[in-house]
Amino acid sequence: MSRLELNGASLYYETEGEASAPALLLVHAGIANLRMWDPQVAALAASHHVIRYDSRGFGQTTSDDVEFSERADALALLDHLGVDRATIIGCSRGGRLAIDLAVDTPQRVSGLVVIGGGPSGFPDVELTEAEDAAIDLCDAAYERQDWAELSRLEVKLWSIGVGRDESTLDPQFVRTAYELDAANLRSASDRPVPMQLEPPAYDRVVDVTVPTLVVVGDHDLSEALAQYEYLLSTIPRADGCRFPDSAHLPSVEHPDEFARVLLRWLDEHSL
Repeated sequence: MSRLELNGASLYYETEGEASAPALLLVHAGIANLRMWDPQVAALAASHHVIRYDSRGFGQTTSDDVEFSERADALALLDHLGVDRATIIGCSRGGRLAIDLAVDTPQRVSGLVVIGGGPSGFPDVELTEAEDAAIDLCDAAYERQDWAELSRLEVKLWSIGVGRDESTLDPQFVRTAYELDAANLRSASDRPVPMQLEPPAYDRVVDVTVPTLVVVGDHDLSEALAQYEYLLSTIPRADGCRFPDSAHLPSVEHPDEFARVLLRWLDEHSL
């Protein structure tokens, strides 16, 4: 077990592969933790230095109730490991962080992969009635501080996807989706306060010059689909990939296919 102590937190992280190889920093979704990358790590580590960590409020990382910068945490981990530049691969909230790093500290980012995420400052998107209703249930569970029920509802909303019946999906994926989010319950009482990027990344992504891969599942929420189209049309060197049989976690639901797409893209751009 490896930990980095910084600014009121004990950041849990894992590394695989040769430290001299091109670095990849994997940043998990808000309905998961670093374990979401387990299926891809071996294949990635054959040719890369793979770095992943649990953000504050997730997995095995612990944090005091302090203000902090998610960008500073990520950069501190890279500094601790002696990594000057990395390809940042982020899912959902991890994708937002990856974009923030690319616009705020471009000298540290060699490539960018965003899965089901969008830039900070993205305008509100009109949701469907079904999406609104599902989010209302999540909000009610949050107000009751029923963290176990909130976890269950969030997985149904994001990982399973509105309009999909989980009984028709791969049972192993369904189990994994619930387990990934349930592992965060141990941190439910932590209240670290993230400081937002100012100005936000929304109007700045046009300046991202590194190779970028934008990924989304066709059963993701309306907001994620809108963010996908925006990033693809705005970032100059962006490639897109849609997973027709996935919601918010295509890398978890279709791990082998995702690994093939990612490794091929990394190779094409010499990352």
